[in-house]
Amino acid sequence: MPARPCRSRLLAASLLAALSATAAAQTTPGAGAAASAAAQCARLWTGQEAAIERQLASAPVVSMEAVPIGVTKPQRGTFAPGGPAARFAWKALPPSRRNGFSESYKAEIAAYQLDRLLGMDMVPPVVERTIDGKVGAAVYWIENTTGWNKDKPAQGPEPEWSKQISRMKLFDQLIANIDRNQGNLLYDRDWHLFLIDHSRAFTTRTSAEGISALNVVDRRLWSKMDALTAADVERALGAWLTPAEQQALLKRRDRMREAIEKLVKQKGESRVFLD
Repeated sequence: MPARPCRSRLLAASLLAALSATAAAQTTPGAGAAASAAAQCARLWTGQEAAIERQLASAPVVSMEAVPIGVTKPQRGTFAPGGPAARFAWKALPPSRRNGFSESYKAEIAAYQLDRLLGMDMVPPVVERTIDGKVGAAVYWIENTTGWNKDKPAQGPEPEWSKQISRMKLFDQLIANIDRNQGNLLYDRDWHLFLIDHSRAFTTRTSAEGISALNVVDRRLWSKMDALTAADVERALGAWLTPAEQQALLKRRDRMREAIEKLVKQKGESRVFLD
């Protein structure tokens, strides 16, 4: 499931090529149109993950401010201009229980690493970092996005939009994400859906209770999830998850398989899988 180029990025490239063809075409309005088109796509980390990870891990931070949303009270940091990332979310959440929930900054990193393993490109880059003596997760701040409105849910072009919704549900069931809500769903003007805030995921629970049920299944992503082995999980997530948490992930996957097989028997394969 390789990331497709952003439509607006391709538009911007064609506009810039046209602008550079003649000196007369190199005007401020034209350049502005190209920049505006590029800004429509917010999935800018694909292809430069390594550079962004390095910046998140060690680049100087110009300022920090409180983020007035989210139950985990994150902060937002700003980098000096010039790098691939402008800002980042900072979550200093050592593994513990808070307000009745298990939370950990390590779950944020595990979500990103699992996204990469599965080739989803829906979770932005996340790395471990120490700031003012506190260890936490530095999360790439996705610019130029719109938050989810539960009263008027977004509806992008089909069939890709339904596939993205299915990928979100598959991912949440696999990682036991009990905290998916309108505050941690974003999308851009190119209709890319983004998943953030996973600090309450990757616990040892094996039930999908309270997590959105599957009604259709993106076949390509499910095939990758279905093929996961204990060695795959240990290699990708062993630095961030305990052995018990890794085992729970695989048990959840097995229960997902049972649920999908039941769904196929009820509805038929053609009405369940999205190709």
